[in-house]
Amino acid sequence: MSYINKPKVAHPSLPVNTLGMTRRQYEGSMSTLCAGCGHDSVTASIIEACWGLSMRPEQLVKLSGIGCSSKTTAYFVGGSHGFNSVHGRMPSIASGANAANRRLTYVGVSGDGDSLSIGIGQLVHAIRRNVNMLYLIENNGVYGLTKGQFSASADIGTKAKRGDVNSSPPIDPVLLALTLGATFVARSFSGDKAQLVPLIQAGLRHNGFALIDVLSPCVTFNDHEGSTKSYTYTREHYHAAVETDFVPLAQEIAMDYAAGESMPVSLHDGSQVILRKLDPSYDPTDRTAAYNYIGNKLKNNEYVTGLIHIDESDSTEFHNLNHTAEAPLNSIPFAKLSPGRAALDKLMGRYR
Repeated sequence: MSYINKPKVAHPSLPVNTLGMTRRQYEGSMSTLCAGCGHDSVTASIIEACWGLSMRPEQLVKLSGIGCSSKTTAYFVGGSHGFNSVHGRMPSIASGANAANRRLTYVGVSGDGDSLSIGIGQLVHAIRRNVNMLYLIENNGVYGLTKGQFSASADIGTKAKRGDVNSSPPIDPVLLALTLGATFVARSFSGDKAQLVPLIQAGLRHNGFALIDVLSPCVTFNDHEGSTKSYTYTREHYHAAVETDFVPLAQEIAMDYAAGESMPVSLHDGSQVILRKLDPSYDPTDRTAAYNYIGNKLKNNEYVTGLIHIDESDSTEFHNLNHTAEAPLNSIPFAKLSPGRAALDKLMGRYR
């Protein structure tokens, strides 16, 4: 993870938000991800969203697990709180922090491997408990840090870097979230900043668990066997004194298309995904209709993007359901946190 901060020197004419802060003040450390990685585009969208909402950095909490996606939290809003947890365990850390201080805004950034494999049990319960947080899944279908194995979101027929073909059915995080009763479900594409920024802003302001599945291509492990520019081919045909990795420069994938339309997007390996933007007449409050719509489009290999479902009732929101303290726990006097032996004996008597 990078700890090299970007210089904060900015031109005096840069636009400022209502706090008087520029976009540069919402940046973090220098990214160490591959050039052209979709995750960096997601970072740029988060920065834009936080700047546009005039969020105070000290009011933001960033959490992540392990993986390329989990490095993202180092790259935005450097003046905020942050915690990089172990693989797949970010949701429980977020739940505990959220329970202790409900006055902060929580953003969890994870990947398809971190969330849908080792961490799926944690994700399931964070959704079920309706923890008040924004949960971003940077979804690229591979394990980038461990050389591109299939993740749980890899589609059937996907060809790996070394030519293996995936035959296992994928877990779709949007359908999973809808099934579990998530109150805010959306999907976007890392290259569609015009759509992603307002979705992030809506998720940050949503009272409850907000999941955004972001399709974020991996520029390093989307190559395929037989390519003369693949790492395998290069190592087989060149001899070097020291074996090293070189990640070639790749261009960011960006696109723009109207609501209700679909568009094929070519990835770096020549394969394509089809994105369909929701029509303005679509009703995101109907959970059953949303589930059926997403499922039918996936059968046609179309990834629907936009706000897929939202439930603005807050009866099941984590704090309302558990009657948590309004004040942060670290501000509550010890005498109130520990009421004494008599009160504890009375409480334990209920279970005897």
